Amino acid sequence: MTIRVVLADDHAVVRKGICDFLQEDGDIEVVAEAGNGAAVKDLLEQMQPDVAVLDIRMPHATGIEVTRWIREKALPIRVLILTAYDDDPFIMAAMQAGANGYVLKNAEAEDITGAVRRVAQGRSALDPEIAQKVITHMMGGANSESPVEFLTEREREILQCAAQGMTNKVIGTHLSISDRTVQGHLASIYAKLGVNSRTEAVTKALLLAIIRLHEGNG
Repeated sequence: MTIRVVLADDHAVVRKGICDFLQEDGDIEVVAEAGNGAAVKDLLEQMQPDVAVLDIRMPHATGIEVTRWIREKALPIRVLILTAYDDDPFIMAAMQAGANGYVLKNAEAEDITGAVRRVAQGRSALDPEIAQKVITHMMGGANSESPVEFLTEREREILQCAAQGMTNKVIGTHLSISDRTVQGHLASIYAKLGVNSRTEAVTKALLLAIIRLHEGNG
């Protein structure tokens, strides 16, 4: 039986390479490709593939957001995250969103095609290094908190405001707190996300689907 795949990656050259080796053995067919998260959602609803192979970092919606959307819509689609990100927060966010597999782009081609087959069969598929991180997380090891859980509601509000380009003073006014308090919350956010700047914090929070750009505009 042919495994029908929808592939999403924002780099056309990368998509072409992945598509070519996925289809090499003949039992996997890439039925559609997308370069952003919004386009892949439309394709998934239309095509109803067996497996969605998703990058994490894509315009309009991250792979994590798309995975969560698939589960919320109860679509009968298995999800394989194929990415260059091996940071614990990304892995845990993807697993908690409902991904069935997580493989790094630097894996051998046969390992990636094997992961697609395992996911299509209803099994999990994790890069060995990723599997160890998941096990550590499940056993309550270091850095095991979900990024969505360990950021407080106030911290997420402040990050959302920062994503809209607000200064500390404007954020303080908007949330009825002092800009000094805003600065303190931002320092806490940087520490929890492992970043050093507002831009890095916003970027990582968007990738992890902790915040969304279209929220907070009203």
